[in-house]
Amino acid sequence: MFKKLVNTDNDIATLVIRVMLGVVFFPHGMQKLLGWYGGYGFTGSMGFFTDTLHIPAIFAFLAIMAEGLGSLGLITGLLTRVAAFGIGVNMVVAVYMLHWQHGFFMNWFGKQQGEGYEYHLLVIGIGLALLVTGAGKWSVDKVIAEQVRA
Repeated sequence: MFKKLVNTDNDIATLVIRVMLGVVFFPHGMQKLLGWYGGYGFTGSMGFFTDTLHIPAIFAFLAIMAEGLGSLGLITGLLTRVAAFGIGVNMVVAVYMLHWQHGFFMNWFGKQQGEGYEYHLLVIGIGLALLVTGAGKWSVDKVIAEQVRA
């Protein structure tokens, strides 16, 4: 099972989408986890998820970890499939709970009540691609997979 989790090819395209998704999610995750980039930190994020959105505490914790640690996992290629799954699930929940009602398009011109879900669909698609392919070139997963094979 672990071999399948870290197994990957040496594809540079996978490297590009993995690192880019990790870089995009790093600030979001650090807002929630550490309060960087104007975020509320762990306690504030837990409060928002549990008190405002009524998400059970265990799922709120997992959401914060998925974005915070998941972004680092994607950047380094460590447990890429786990990280991609966590971020993808976060986006599915975000669409369902917050963005579906605002339609497809982002709120580019400030004329909508909130953000649409087009960005989230891209993230979900990238996450699914990484679930299928794994981490690709220059990843910790690749190094681990080669050691497991030996």
